[in-house]
Amino acid sequence: MGFLSWVILGLIAGALAKWLMPGNDGGGWFMTMLLGIVGAFVGGFVGGFVGFSNVNGINIGSLFTATVGALIVLFIYNKFIR
Repeated sequence: MGFLSWVILGLIAGALAKWLMPGNDGGGWFMTMLLGIVGAFVGGFVGGFVGFSNVNGINIGSLFTATVGALIVLFIYNKFIR
């Protein structure tokens, strides 16, 4: 997956995670993109244990995996950082 694909997937997954998880989360589009990219890594790591597919392109499975990972990262951020 190229750099531009990670950026696009990160923006979409980060925006979905922020939309799905209630709370007042700051940051602009850059933090949303970073949340989505880190979420894609976390989602791929967790998905490997559970048997889901890895993040391998811009498709529905990768978007779902990255969004779940971004939700995990956002949950950890809200619980331990704030």
